[in-house]
Amino acid sequence: MKELVEILAKALVDHPDQVVVTEKADGKYTTLSLEVAPSDMGKVIGKQGRIAKAIRSLVKAASSKENIKTDLEIVDKDEA
Repeated sequence: MKELVEILAKALVDHPDQVVVTEKADGKYTTLSLEVAPSDMGKVIGKQGRIAKAIRSLVKAASSKENIKTDLEIVDKDEA
């Protein structure tokens, strides 16, 4: 899942070198944290959160094949 989010985020942002995805696994539950530059937050979230929702949908669909529940958090580098 980590690689999927990383590829998607790097394709969207202006500063792909600042994209960092961390993964915390706890049994059948995984939390992914996507960190991007503050100037790229709008590109990752999209209008009314549509892009973020689409990324979350892809991650949940991919993780359901592996019987894992996955949550995606999006934060900027300054807050992380």
